[in-house]
Amino acid sequence: MSRIMCIDYGGKRTGIAVTDPLQIIATGLTTIDTKNFLSFLKDYFSRESVEKIIIGMPLNTDDTATHATPLVEQAIRQLKKNFPAIPVETVDERYTSKMAKEAILQMGLKKKQRRDKKLVDEIAATMMLQEYMAHRL
Repeated sequence: MSRIMCIDYGGKRTGIAVTDPLQIIATGLTTIDTKNFLSFLKDYFSRESVEKIIIGMPLNTDDTATHATPLVEQAIRQLKKNFPAIPVETVDERYTSKMAKEAILQMGLKKKQRRDKKLVDEIAATMMLQEYMAHRL
């Protein structure tokens, strides 16, 4: 089997999580500078088989677009253009950053580590992927 990748796309940073090849466990992969998004994925896909990309869609509580929605829509267009063989699916990303911050707090990390926005993005992507995996069966 191939991995499933989840992307928490942002204007500055992008958190990335992947499943294991058997699609049992979701694990944070990394957080990258968004400007390196496509080059990172090209390199990763040359080494690993990914069968689907999940990307968080930012929406307000009333399901209207946020200021970040057009950025994610542009990223989806780039993904479909550059990797046409890999399907792209959106998931609701509401509250994932808040939940990631709470998870970091519960892990007992030091204050400096809790302020690391890269860690928040990676954990948010992991949480979205876990949620997706839990509900796809």
